[in-house]
Amino acid sequence: MTVNSMQGVGPVVLIGAGKMGLALARGWIDAGLPPAELVLVDPNPSDATRGFAADAGVRLLDSPRGILVAVMVLAVKPQVMTSVLEELKPLIGRHTLVISIAAGISIGTIANGLDTQRVIRTMPNTPAQVGKGITGAVPGLGVSETDRDLADVLLGAAGDVVWFGEERMLDAVTAVSGSGPAYVFHFVEALAAAGVRQGFDPEQAMHLARQTVIGAAALMEADPTAVAILRQNVTSPKGTTEAALGVLMAPSGLTNLMEKTVMAAKLRSEELGR
Repeated sequence: MTVNSMQGVGPVVLIGAGKMGLALARGWIDAGLPPAELVLVDPNPSDATRGFAADAGVRLLDSPRGILVAVMVLAVKPQVMTSVLEELKPLIGRHTLVISIAAGISIGTIANGLDTQRVIRTMPNTPAQVGKGITGAVPGLGVSETDRDLADVLLGAAGDVVWFGEERMLDAVTAVSGSGPAYVFHFVEALAAAGVRQGFDPEQAMHLARQTVIGAAALMEADPTAVAILRQNVTSPKGTTEAALGVLMAPSGLTNLMEKTVMAAKLRSEELGR
């Protein structure tokens, strides 16, 4: 069976309705998941979560006890996962697909805690909040093609989905795309700070820096041309951009710095998963 729409995928139970969980939930409703087929479970919901539940007409509960579950999405903090799995185990049966977005928690830990092999581990990123995210996903041993199709529909509501055959790759996904938005935001901070040093006031500098990155991202999305060519299109021989890239592309420049940055994040992800 192929799953290609939100109709008939529920009931979907979201455990933990923080920023990322709520971003997914908004995407599901916007993509056509019937509100009656979504249940949010959060013992300490934020005002934003309460507001979304009320506006969308979905149930918001403090406990999952007694709920029929077709798909369970785990979006809780890693440090509380053990106790959460103990509470959820009685609800899981052969009919239940489990999707985890919890950082650092292995498929094996979840499978053992819930006594099921139908587990998909994922790593989304924060642009999911505006439907522009990208998610890395790895299937557990008991995951069928139909399960993958279903996960594609749910995760795809927040952006692109990339599947991997080895769970260890999620540490690299975390380091590149999971943490990546923070790198971009810091780049904007650094570009704006450089602008201030050139005489702009802080508001002007930030406006210039933010819109430059927003515009460049929009251009990449609209134009499938390789990014190296897009870069070259901005670079005139012996011009200002070429002078700037001489610094950024030097042996000790941005490529070297990003390699160190990604490696630091990957090593930390591996540590958290032990």
